[in-house]
Order: sequence, then structure tokens, then C-alpha cells
Amino acid sequence: MKKKLLGLTAIALITVGLAACGNGGNETTDSTGGGSSSNDTLVVGASPTPHAEILEHVKPLLEEEGINLEIKKFDDYVLPNKSLAEGELDANYFQHKPFFEKAVSENDYDFADVGAIHIEPMGLYSKKITDIKDLEDGATIICSNSVSDWGRVISILEEADLVTVNDGVDIETATFDDIRDNPKELKFNHTVNPELLASTYNNDEGDLVAINANFAYGAGLNPINDSILLESDNSPYVNIIATRSEDKDDERIQKLLEVLHSEDVQAWILENWDGSVKPVNE
Repeated sequence: MKKKLLGLTAIALITVGLAACGNGGNETTDSTGGGSSSNDTLVVGASPTPHAEILEHVKPLLEEEGINLEIKKFDDYVLPNKSLAEGELDANYFQHKPFFEKAVSENDYDFADVGAIHIEPMGLYSKKITDIKDLEDGATIICSNSVSDWGRVISILEEADLVTVNDGVDIETATFDDIRDNPKELKFNHTVNPELLASTYNNDEGDLVAINANFAYGAGLNPINDSILLESDNSPYVNIIATRSEDKDDERIQKLLEVLHSEDVQAWILENWDGSVKPVNE
């Protein structure tokens, strides 16, 4: 009886050993690119519009290159970078460069900016006026609580001769405390989350509401046609593809950039958003 038990134990150990070898063999094949879907899949986090829509457009083009593009949509500006840092994403596509740089600095992210894709001009919208000349003294300007957007709003107002900033101030990092001249005594409310600004506008709050273009599109607004004031074409707020630094040379990400920078895709972006999303090739 004792010998029989030993024999059964030996058989069980051999079976387990063979199973382990079999699993190990499959894992080795996957890790070396032997047809593993994980190696061919690129997971990119994006704002629903225009970023995710652009990615949906290029998805078939990447399939031709053997890459399965998986798009995860985010409605806020915090989780896409957090998810990238935690390895849930291979890249993200939602943020402009000044926001990216501030996020990296504040959170000590080991990220890389691997390429600029497009510029979305920020607009200031109103349900109270149709011409900036009708803006009353003491009017309230509502903008996001994202500090990286404040200089952007201030630059739009400065171009409209509504405010002047102190000498020597870098407009990209300017805050409302840097405003020197404010002849209309405009008031600034910068406490609203970016994703809520379209609702703020629809609720007829404030006199002017500065809305990031992606959230404006989601609310059916076109920055070129519907804004009272519009950001100029020389904006530094270009939207980028970001990755972890260790993945910046990943072939899948480089192919994504190549497709997004192609002439056909850039022409489609211009046409699809009537020129209000402006592709860049750098």
C-alpha cells in the first residue's frame, strides 16, 4: 500500500511538472512576440472628443500595421496621467504641453512627450452677449481651476485689449494676480472643473465662460463659429501623445505617431472639425 501511494505521488509530481513546463513555454513565446495579442495591442487613454474620435479614425490604419489599438476614454484631466503612471495605459492623448509639464513636475511622473498632434483653440463663450464690445464693466469671467489654463485665458483677454499683465511675466505661467491693468474691472471665477465648464455655460452662469475645445465640442459648440473670443493660431498649447519614458521608442507608439502625422489623417482632421482642430506635424 505504501509503495502504491508513493507511485501515485510520483505520477502527480510529474504531471504538475509537465503542466508547469507547458505554461512556461507559452509565456516565453508571448514575451518574445510569438503572436501574443498583448504585444500587438496598444492601449491609449484619450478625451472623448476630438482625441478618441481621431484615434477611432486611425484604428483601421494601425490594424494594417499589425497593431490593435484599444482606446480608453476619460472625462477628466487627472486619471489619464495616473493610469499611465500605474501601467494601465501604454500612452495617453488628451493634454496640452504646458499641462503635461506641470503634471510631470508636481507628481514626479517619469513621462516623455513623444509628439505633438494638434492644437485646439480655446474659446470664450457667452449667452449674454454676441459681441465683445457689449461686455459690461464688472463682468464675470469663468474659467477652469486648472492653473495651466489661466495664462491661456489671460492671453486671450490681453489680445482683446481687456487686460494687461505685469512686465516680465511669462504669459504661459501667468495667474490672475499678474494682471496689471483691468479697466473694465473684470471679475474672475477660476474654481470650476474643466469638464463642468460647458454645463456652466448652458446654465447661463457668468458673462464669459472659457471652455477647453474638447469639452466645447462635446456640448455641440464650435470654437470658430460660436465663441465670442478665440485663441490665436500661434498658441503654444499643442496636444501631445505622452508615454512612460521607458516606452518612448516603442515601435507601436512610433507607428501611431507616423499614422497621426500622415497627410491623409491631418486633412481629415481639418475637414471633420471645420478647421477648429488644427493638426501639427512635429
